[in-house]
Amino acid sequence: MTSKHLVDPELLPMFQQMPGFQFTREMLPMVRSAMQAARPAVEIPDSVSVTERQIPGPAGAPDMRVIITQPKAAGRGRPGILHIHGGGYIIGTADMTIASDVSYAQEFGAVSVSVEYRLSPETAHPGPVEDCYAGLAWLHANAAELGVDPARIAVTGESAGGGLAAATVLLARDRGKLPVRFQHLIFPMLDDRTVTEADPSPMHGEFVWTRESNRFGWAALLGHEPGIDGVSPYAAPARATDLAGLPPTFIATGALDLFLEENLEYSRRLIRAGVPSELHVYPGAPHGFMMVASARVSQQFVRDSIASLKVGLGVQ
Repeated sequence: MTSKHLVDPELLPMFQQMPGFQFTREMLPMVRSAMQAARPAVEIPDSVSVTERQIPGPAGAPDMRVIITQPKAAGRGRPGILHIHGGGYIIGTADMTIASDVSYAQEFGAVSVSVEYRLSPETAHPGPVEDCYAGLAWLHANAAELGVDPARIAVTGESAGGGLAAATVLLARDRGKLPVRFQHLIFPMLDDRTVTEADPSPMHGEFVWTRESNRFGWAALLGHEPGIDGVSPYAAPARATDLAGLPPTFIATGALDLFLEENLEYSRRLIRAGVPSELHVYPGAPHGFMMVASARVSQQFVRDSIASLKVGLGVQ
């Protein structure tokens, strides 16, 4: 069964042309290189600075690359954003977030730190989330240098980056050292048990990130088959039994996204736990739909996303 008839007409041409991937460990280096080579250049406005730094990784791990995007004009008390890129835990780089981070700098003066966490399967859990937590710790420790108010820090991410964002926020809550004001999760990859659903919807996951890709990504991160007992909530945040005390949350997802139902359930549980939460489901939208920037549904997402960050970070 196909879900093509449900795809927004402005999105359909691109998604019909996108090649499908059958991931294997052997092909990952080629896919990573091809993605990097094909990534379009981002035009950086004169008012925004984009720089790279090496920061300390977790204890015993190598230093880590981050990309810092911020207004060039001097300022203090700015909102800070830890941005975690997507890619199914197996592909992607910190450069993927630059376009969004430039818009955050322009729209409300935010300073974004995009983290180059270690990818799986070369680095299985807990390596990736510990890298992201180290990035959050660095952002807090260097807030004064960056002009950031440490009480106004959000964590955001897309897809696997959204899953890592949610896991990083859980880790921060439980360790009690690094306050996070807001979490901003874009079609987050939260639940390894989606792989083993007994009755999966045939309308979800036809495009971009399929059920086969999802199984490969989760197995790579976990180091074993997904869906079994004992998976850590810091790997799969949907496994967390207690969501109380998490910061206010924004979740956005597409109605045709493989992660729709796990995103709906996570939002429901956050609300039940007393966490102020905002959920948006975009009709006709597969995973990664905002790649078609000209589509009305993508533009609506951008408006909703920016507005939520402004509210969440207390931007006037």
